[in-house]
Amino acid sequence: MPATEESRDEALYVLTAVLLTPAQFPSVLGDDYPEACAALGLEPYDTGYGLVLGQDGGGARWTVVTDDVSLVAIAIATWDCGMEYALAIEDRTVVASLPGWPLAVAVAAPGVPAPHDPAPDPAEDVSRAPLSPPDSERWGPAQRRLGADEIALQWAIWREQVDSDVTFVSPGEKPHGGVRRVLEEARGYLDSPPPLGRIRSAFASGDARTLRADGPGWSMVARTDDIAFVLLDDAPGEVLPVGRGPELPGLLTALDKLAVRPH
Repeated sequence: MPATEESRDEALYVLTAVLLTPAQFPSVLGDDYPEACAALGLEPYDTGYGLVLGQDGGGARWTVVTDDVSLVAIAIATWDCGMEYALAIEDRTVVASLPGWPLAVAVAAPGVPAPHDPAPDPAEDVSRAPLSPPDSERWGPAQRRLGADEIALQWAIWREQVDSDVTFVSPGEKPHGGVRRVLEEARGYLDSPPPLGRIRSAFASGDARTLRADGPGWSMVARTDDIAFVLLDDAPGEVLPVGRGPELPGLLTALDKLAVRPH
């Protein structure tokens, strides 16, 4: 389980941590890696960052940014295995300490006040608004990206809801206008590669890959050996399946060659 580390001259009770790298970053922050970094006021260095979310001794929420990516990756992998790991960040690796949390955290540190945003620092010329997770009650880019994340995590469940013989376009029909636009824009990435992290590839079963692509107003999740799902900003809560057909397989293969992959 997460432990504590010393920061800002007092204990930071570490609750969780996430990676912010070209291949893995919190989707709530942006459609690509540079956009996600900009949301936190960080430079989009290729090596990336680790984000450590915790509370100080007064219960205030803090997001500590470290450039020791390997340490954070080890901690996350250890916690995922159900083992304890005391994540201790050295001061020299701390890039920034940002008020608030960009993600929803369901747990709190024991023995300290309930999580709350820290008071503005009077020593700062310009006080930064605390980070906060997106509003779950409204639909927008962050919710669209989170929906795509969920499909990627629960692929088998979503796949079961689609007929196995679904095709890209049924005879005599045209695809959904939004889907058509997404596929055209995704195809455009082959000629003009998008910002780093806008296409990501992760392990799937067998030789297949889970492919994730994002663009202005849309997200696509696919398996290179199967179908794709599209989510749109202008179609709240709707998940649009895109079958294999004659066009999708080649597009997915080509996008996968451009994709950033975890090390």
